[in-house]
Amino acid sequence: MTRKFQRPDAEWRKQLDAEQFHVTREKGTERAFTGAYWNVWDKGEYRCVCCGSALFRSEDKFDAGCGWPSFSTAAVAENVETAADHSYGMRRTEVLCTQCGAHLGHVFEDGPQPTGLRYCINSASLQLKKDSEGG
Repeated sequence: MTRKFQRPDAEWRKQLDAEQFHVTREKGTERAFTGAYWNVWDKGEYRCVCCGSALFRSEDKFDAGCGWPSFSTAAVAENVETAADHSYGMRRTEVLCTQCGAHLGHVFEDGPQPTGLRYCINSASLQLKKDSEGG
């Protein structure tokens, strides 16, 4: 797939810290209850740490008790895509940024209604733009 934001790994490494690079470019996972946003409830928009695309909104965030930020829906559906993930002998659905291909986390079908979805997202893949920071 052709992405709007494509860069060689060397450029991503210059832009991202080691954990952000590992999570977003190497499909890593931060440890539960360690990420910057797992227990943050400030109002705002969560954007892709790599390309700045709008991904999730604070009003769709909920406490799933899993140790990662959890959202019931995407802020802009076109900015989030899914793919089958069969790594580690599991069957999961990976969540990616459509614009740059960053690995964000996984989505599960055990979330609140009306969507029934739980987007379980790594904090390292996100950047919160608080409502008070303007457009």
